[in-house]
Amino acid sequence: MAETLGVAIVGAGMMGAVHSRASRLAGATLKGIAASSPQSAKAAAAHLAHLGMERAYSNADEAIADPAVDVIHICTPNSTHYPIAMSALAAGKHVVCEKPLATSLSDARALAAAAQKAGCVAAVPFVYRYHPMVREARSLVQDGTVGALQLIHGSYLQDWLLGRDDTNWRVDAALGGPSRAFADIGSHWCDLIEWISGERFEAVVATLQTIMHDRPTGTVGTFSSPAPGASLERQAVTTEDVAGALFRTTTGVLTTLTVSQVSAGRKNRLWFELDGARASLVFDQEDPERLWLGERDSTRLLVRDPSRGSAEQRRLATLPAGHAQGYAQCFEAFVADTYAVIRGEAREGLPTFEDGYRSAQIIDAVLRSSKARAWEQI
Repeated sequence: MAETLGVAIVGAGMMGAVHSRASRLAGATLKGIAASSPQSAKAAAAHLAHLGMERAYSNADEAIADPAVDVIHICTPNSTHYPIAMSALAAGKHVVCEKPLATSLSDARALAAAAQKAGCVAAVPFVYRYHPMVREARSLVQDGTVGALQLIHGSYLQDWLLGRDDTNWRVDAALGGPSRAFADIGSHWCDLIEWISGERFEAVVATLQTIMHDRPTGTVGTFSSPAPGASLERQAVTTEDVAGALFRTTTGVLTTLTVSQVSAGRKNRLWFELDGARASLVFDQEDPERLWLGERDSTRLLVRDPSRGSAEQRRLATLPAGHAQGYAQCFEAFVADTYAVIRGEAREGLPTFEDGYRSAQIIDAVLRSSKARAWEQI
């Protein structure tokens, strides 16, 4: 394999641009981009020319067939993940696939097995693992500072689908899958909690609710709204706007989660608290530079600092203390770690297709529980 990785991006939306930038910063060569049409791909290639995007592919198959491409980044609607990732793995390409990995448990299982059989690096961007203070939280659980976990609770709240006329391809179950809010953002929270805590969710009782029973059809960008006064046809919505879940881990720790894409003023608030026998930890993704540590007689705010704290916190703290790091740096670190593993280097915590399959198991159990109104095994 060439020392400089050749990368192809499949998908020209918001996440395609995010992947492209992170890939370039990680030292890869952007060989080209494929989109929903050759015309869209040409427009995207021109838009990303400042990153060195070399060409537009006519479709995903052309990108996968390019011998100059080592890594395929899949940033397309959820329903297309399975066929594109399968084709890429069959061609011996390494893969970075957006979450959810697939829209069914069986497809996610098949992708995880195919990645293992192919011997390729296959990663899923559960990028919140890459906040330095998330690494600090994990270290404090592992070194016994927190003590045995007794309760876990939290939420992931957004408001970008609050309005009756807000819409996106994710709203359509044919494109996004049978779960929307939980699969889209609840999956991030669950991955993060299992990874930080070392706990494993064993069973769940959940309820899903659709607030807006119809929304406009058509293409509207993620985190965008239709133009004011636009006349749009409407379609019935079957995917959830909000979700509530109570989990039980294999060691018996109760865990509660609230998920919403219709909570006014909440832009991207992933929040959790881990309550242990010795201390509690609180992290808020909208305030990612700090970690709250509570003990019975005192509380402390731990601040991201490359000169202090756990080794992984210091590794990922690429800017001096007081110089804010955020989501973009998380994504860049995730892609850089993916490429390092492709080159044969060791990296802690890289989320793989196995983690994507694990997420699909949780989503499937949540859907079954909401339908049955009962506890379901994961």
